[in-house]
Amino acid sequence: MAHELRANPSEDRSDGSEWLAPPPPPPLSFLPPPLVPPRKNLYQILAGERMPVIGDREEVKMLLQNRADSFSKELNWLLINKYVPSLIQDGPQCGLVALWMAGHLLNTCEVRDLEGIVDCAKARGYTVQGEMFSGRYDEDFNHEPCLRKGHRAHWAVVSGVLLGLKCGLPKDFYEEDPDTPRLFHRRVSAPEASYPENCVVETHLLAKQGKSLKYQLWQYELVHQSNVQLREFSPKRECDGTVYMVPDGGVESGLCGAVVLLQPLSQEQNKS
Repeated sequence: MAHELRANPSEDRSDGSEWLAPPPPPPLSFLPPPLVPPRKNLYQILAGERMPVIGDREEVKMLLQNRADSFSKELNWLLINKYVPSLIQDGPQCGLVALWMAGHLLNTCEVRDLEGIVDCAKARGYTVQGEMFSGRYDEDFNHEPCLRKGHRAHWAVVSGVLLGLKCGLPKDFYEEDPDTPRLFHRRVSAPEASYPENCVVETHLLAKQGKSLKYQLWQYELVHQSNVQLREFSPKRECDGTVYMVPDGGVESGLCGAVVLLQPLSQEQNKS
């Protein structure tokens, strides 16, 4: 038997109470859009799948072993490095990420988290999006220095140096690495030992930057050439509708030929 359906806003119950029908669902046009996680860059995805190599020497030794043909077997190689932790940037934060890394080199009792550093830089008018226009290099697609007039300006922190020497090193102050022939380190008992500067024929910098967990080994001359040609703001970013804090005089004034040297405060400076 067919029954006629009627739209009753309420219905009497046997106990005398009324049952009210629920309101209709809102129109689809008023429903909030589903939450979509922000799209990650390739370097963020790769970093999420890896673990950094920790230690002053370990990763550098791996680099040398993998690139053995790039380093002369006629030279002795002296490694001086202080490990810095890795941190992957989110957006144009390469300068402040490098500052966070460098803070661990200064042996300060406390290093702020990145969010605190970004907030402080914004409050002081140094940055808008996290960008910092001072002392960088042009970044190639493999994160190495290149010559693009500053269009791909990028920050890195240099924590060490690899020197190629044409002379020997005194065994009282230096020891040869047990795994890598002709690679030398300062002895723990001689942390301030000097080296014969007139014997240095090759200089490579050990650096980290906010798009990789790995150390990178760069020829000093390539970094210098990249740094001294930073003259123009990226046309792509200039037209992307985002506000950036560019220094007076433009990129050339803030970046070209500049480097930031950090050193810990003395006890007297800390007290003041």
